[in-house]
Amino acid sequence: MIRAAVVDDERKAREYLINLINNQFNDIEIVGQADGVETGRQLIADTKPDVIFLDVQMQDGTGFDLLAAIDRTNLQVIFVSGYGHFAITAIKFSAVDYLVKPVDPIELKHAIDKIKNQQSLGEVKQKLDLLLDNVNHIDKIALTSVDGIEFVKLDKIVRCVADSNYTVFYLVGNEKVMVSKSLKEFEEILSSKGFFRIHKSAIINLAFLKKYIKGEGGTVILEDGSELQVSRRRKEDFLAVISG
Repeated sequence: MIRAAVVDDERKAREYLINLINNQFNDIEIVGQADGVETGRQLIADTKPDVIFLDVQMQDGTGFDLLAAIDRTNLQVIFVSGYGHFAITAIKFSAVDYLVKPVDPIELKHAIDKIKNQQSLGEVKQKLDLLLDNVNHIDKIALTSVDGIEFVKLDKIVRCVADSNYTVFYLVGNEKVMVSKSLKEFEEILSSKGFFRIHKSAIINLAFLKKYIKGEGGTVILEDGSELQVSRRRKEDFLAVISG
């Protein structure tokens, strides 16, 4: 039995989520609910849940304030937030699960399935620690590979290349990390951090751009010596970005 707590300052949101959980899962026990950072901290201390469904923005602070104030060693977290909240970016970079209000039953099931099949709690804590660092300044990304989780500095990523439904990260020093997520998922979060998708199969870190060679779409040469094609439909936007 998974012991779960819900922390959200909106009563209706708490009740809706609790009803969803109770109706869909007979192996999850709701051990309590709270309406803020301080009440949530006390609830977690008293009930010691396995997982908390945590609102991002509450009346007396944020879900990150709560996380910073508790022992995260044996705890899993699923954030629940309004669409478009600024913190979603930090949550994505840290590979922590989140749900958008109003919570969709199918997305809830996916999130809980991940909890049930989660990697070690030590790795979960590392993600949460990274998240707390990323809230104020994002400089690392959590990459889940077959070997575990790698926490990679953004300025060490040279390029990302699609490989079927996987993405291969090429790092400084000829290191590689293969991740079981599509390139599109990374495009959405990396584009605001100095990266550009030059082709359907490649994203580059503009800081490592060495040369652009004109052509139908053109070719880029990166600092690691790699040559990549720029697609025709992305050429105009790419030239606008590198021309400043």
